[in-house]
Amino acid sequence: MRLATLKLGEKEAAAIRCRTHYFPLVSINDRLGTDWPEAILPLLEANRLEELGTWFDGGGEKEMLGRLSKEGIPHDRAVPGPLYRRPGKIWGIGLNYAAHAADLSEKPPTVAPASFMKPDTTVIGPGDDIRIPPQSNRTTAEAELGVVIGRSCKNVEEENWLSAVAGFTCVIDMTAEDILRQNPRYLTLSKSFDTFFSLGPELVTADEIGDIAALTVATVHNGKVHAQNTVAHMTFSPGRLVSFHSSVMTMLPGDIISTGTPGAAVISHGDSVECRIDGFAPLVNPVVDLKMERR
Repeated sequence: MRLATLKLGEKEAAAIRCRTHYFPLVSINDRLGTDWPEAILPLLEANRLEELGTWFDGGGEKEMLGRLSKEGIPHDRAVPGPLYRRPGKIWGIGLNYAAHAADLSEKPPTVAPASFMKPDTTVIGPGDDIRIPPQSNRTTAEAELGVVIGRSCKNVEEENWLSAVAGFTCVIDMTAEDILRQNPRYLTLSKSFDTFFSLGPELVTADEIGDIAALTVATVHNGKVHAQNTVAHMTFSPGRLVSFHSSVMTMLPGDIISTGTPGAAVISHGDSVECRIDGFAPLVNPVVDLKMERR
């Protein structure tokens, strides 16, 4: 199953993706008398994603395409937002591909992931502006596979990691690289400017993917692939990341682990950045340099 958050007037609401249309959960509730939470984060917090998927696979899709066909929004007319705007925790993973670490002349971590946290005020969605702040003259954008936690969990065994996961999504993570290079202790600062975490456009459940390790993740800059690699080449696999971080703290529904980038592209005013992952709807954002706007 694939879910998105769509902008419906001034409201943002969850919708299920079918072959050619999205169907908002609010419309499904109105027409069918169901009581699904109408946004993705409350759906996860209520532990009802699996129930929704069972309904969808067991005839819900057919019902939407039949009885609810007039409620559908064609893919090309849908306006997606971020999956949700207030994740409890955002974990980022630095240097998780050895090739990317080599690009930065850094030694990749081997004992534990190079983890950092980002505030929810960094979150934007598809089509929103990435805003380069006045404090930075060298900002990078990094496409990543995002893992969305589906239930409250602690000390998850690596072999059972998917039981804790709601699904996967595209992420573009930004870094004020010049600030980071001043001092490695500025990592949180360099990662935490507004608009520095793009999330969406869809939450894809594991049954839609097959072999997660075979996925290719690409950072695309102005329409050209800047860097790409497969999940299998991560130093710390998604399963290891879920297990490791849940051993440190309780993970909650909607928490996100952004698993690391194959390569970071330096971005400038007027650029376009894209996260491309096999079989996923692409995540695309334009770039605005706030220093240019002040001239």
